[in-house]
Amino acid sequence: MTVRNTINSVPPPAREEAGGTSPFTVRFWGVRGSIASPGPTTIRYGGNTACIEVRCGGAHIVFDCGTGIRPLGESLARSGGPVDIDLLLTHSHLDHICGLPFFAPAFDPDSRLRLWAGHLPPERPFRTVLSDMMTAPLFPVPVDVFRADCQFRDFQGGQTLEPAPGVVVRTCALNHPDGATGYRVEHGGRSLCVLTDTEHPSEGRDPVILDLLRGADLMVYDSTYTDAEYSARVGWGHSTWQECLRLAEAAGVGRAVIFHHDPARTDDELDAIAAEAEAMRPGSLVAREGMELSL
Repeated sequence: MTVRNTINSVPPPAREEAGGTSPFTVRFWGVRGSIASPGPTTIRYGGNTACIEVRCGGAHIVFDCGTGIRPLGESLARSGGPVDIDLLLTHSHLDHICGLPFFAPAFDPDSRLRLWAGHLPPERPFRTVLSDMMTAPLFPVPVDVFRADCQFRDFQGGQTLEPAPGVVVRTCALNHPDGATGYRVEHGGRSLCVLTDTEHPSEGRDPVILDLLRGADLMVYDSTYTDAEYSARVGWGHSTWQECLRLAEAAGVGRAVIFHHDPARTDDELDAIAAEAEAMRPGSLVAREGMELSL
């Protein structure tokens, strides 16, 4: 697995690797939780909320539509041409969907967007939730302003999706207020798990999550708090960076990425967490905007 920092650059188009195996890349456009936190203390890791871009096997997948999806959209617009993207939502709290009205491809009539949500009840599908957010007096323009071919695909956590031939996405329900969905993307013998927002059990580990994670090459996990902070925030629906590494070890994960940083967490504090994480489980990473991983 290789790591690159591509902040302020546009990645080149995906190319076939030696032997004909398509690349499997993961790029972080937003790494914060709860609310965007721009400023002098968050410059190095970034202040945008959750957005992760994945390319594998002909599939172009984006996890969550936090404020990080706006620079992603700008990058795609600069590269030219329409896009065909599967947007996989972990859940629909505001910090994970507020960037969607500012995603440039949504206004391109030649682009295709499939929006997947696995946490909502049948009587309240994601299109309804998004329409409520994009309604006066909360927002000045309705969801109908989008010109792309937007397909809303609700499902139930636990189902398996196939966004492209040979790309399998397993899902599970997560422990978070109002519900959330965890994902495992599999292609070409490689696998990525994205688990945010979720709160770990007070004792033991969730067997469903362990099963989803088992043997994954890379996991991205909700690490909003530290173990010391967690006791005052039980029930808020988030986990800790230490639990991230313990879970990775228990499930035999190749590399863990600490993600969904508390908006008050400074660059210096994240540097300290990175050093502690490296000591606890060598090879562990702290997500930062522009970081790109190749599986």
